[in-house]
Amino acid sequence: MKEAIILAGGLGTRLRTEVPDRPKCMALVSGRPFIAYLIEYFQKNGVEKFILSLGYKHEVVVEYIRSQFPDDDIRFSIEDEPLGTGGAIKLACGMTSSTSVLVLNGDTYFRVDPLELAAFHQKKEAHCTLALKPMTEFDRYGVVVVDDDQAVCRFEEKRHYSFGLINGGVYMLQREPFLREELPRKFSFEKDYVEYFYDKRPLYGLIQEGYFVDIGIPEDYRRAQTELVQNL
Repeated sequence: MKEAIILAGGLGTRLRTEVPDRPKCMALVSGRPFIAYLIEYFQKNGVEKFILSLGYKHEVVVEYIRSQFPDDDIRFSIEDEPLGTGGAIKLACGMTSSTSVLVLNGDTYFRVDPLELAAFHQKKEAHCTLALKPMTEFDRYGVVVVDDDQAVCRFEEKRHYSFGLINGGVYMLQREPFLREELPRKFSFEKDYVEYFYDKRPLYGLIQEGYFVDIGIPEDYRRAQTELVQNL
């Protein structure tokens, strides 16, 4: 578990009222771009190489990373056109060499234990392991259901839940099996890979209790302004 792909190419349309002029991963949280918190947390937890999957206004991200992380192994996988999350991961995998790679959403900070995630992933011989966040009283997310062996057994649609496990946007992905799948150039990793293959391939979920915030909507972006620095 030495390499991570960060998906940071989205337009961030739902966040435009708060962040009108920059990529979502560059949204300022307590005065710093959100992506800096992601990189620093996972560096502290064993990741040595990052591939940033970029699209919209990628030059803004590249300039920032080169100025603030000049000595770190951070590379850029840039889409000429939107490829969806799956296509973006597939393209970025070409810049990785590890058997398994950590995949992170660039608008989500989830304090997972990467070493625990990697060990679980290896033990289960999983093609993909999802980091699952327990949540109460929510309606923004669908729910992931796992069996007694922690294999993913179904997905439930968005509605109000008193309690459930959500997909926290952090994955351990076994590189070669993923690249061998007959997937189109443009596709959704969540819908066309995870939700399509969960009952056809070894896909597992590992519960992680760490702090979680997704800045994709204004309400949670504003919440992150005070919460995030308290949970570093």
